[in-house]
Amino acid sequence: MKKCLACSARYPTSQSRCSACGAEPKKKDGFTAYAPELAQGGGGYKSTYFAEVACLEAEHFWFRARKRLVVWALGKYCPDLRSFLEIGCGTGYVLSGIAESYPGVQLHGSELFTAGLSFAAARQPTIDFMQMDARYIPFTDEFDAVGAFDVLEHIEEDEQVFVQIYDALKARGVMLLAVPQHAWLWSAVDEYSCHVRRYSAKVLHSKVEGSGFEILRSTSFVSFLLPAMLVSRLAKKKTANKGVDTKAELNISPWLNRAFELVLAAETKMIRRGIDFPVGGSRLLVARKR
Repeated sequence: MKKCLACSARYPTSQSRCSACGAEPKKKDGFTAYAPELAQGGGGYKSTYFAEVACLEAEHFWFRARKRLVVWALGKYCPDLRSFLEIGCGTGYVLSGIAESYPGVQLHGSELFTAGLSFAAARQPTIDFMQMDARYIPFTDEFDAVGAFDVLEHIEEDEQVFVQIYDALKARGVMLLAVPQHAWLWSAVDEYSCHVRRYSAKVLHSKVEGSGFEILRSTSFVSFLLPAMLVSRLAKKKTANKGVDTKAELNISPWLNRAFELVLAAETKMIRRGIDFPVGGSRLLVARKR
């Protein structure tokens, strides 16, 4: 079902116009827009970053490892998946992996910025993409699974987003999250990326369970590379006033990129076998709507 953002009435997903008040989402840059006023400058991210990321993510070890982990987790914890919404889908890189692995699933991607949607639609033209503010999701009891991968750290009102995801999921629906972890890793990279926080497991669990979810799995990842990550972040803190290349973690040498990917591939195999890591640069969390 759709949920009217103007009057809160529910109406069939097949309808474009609210049955109760007649409100209808606008079009922005060719996409259905539920928050058109934020489509080009909504905050929390810089739309110019999409072009930078689109050129790197298909070959970068971290993006590749995260995609594989998400694709596996989706099949593991939502085996009867028929419909999936990704919040903050960016350039559509993760959705492309899901589309390849689950060809029969109805996929939807949302992004605050239409600049990102343009890249995503070019990558996967058959997926339903929409412009949307995650704090106000226009669906209720609609999806088997909803994912948000490195999105929540950009949003001040993350607890509001959890409530919205809960409402958008069908009964027993599954939420998948990936977030940056550990406040002590905070550096200029986080500021450049427009983060408002790095999570701790305790805080994330509290917010997720407080929104009504039952946690199915929670583990750190990028754990084996944490020492290297910590050294890099500490170096950036020391040189903060001298100017630092905040993109250095994206632009690394091919041999080092390959080595890091092999390390994370081994880590992913262990996670798939049921091993949970207590610390790591990121955290994967899977939860079910009660």
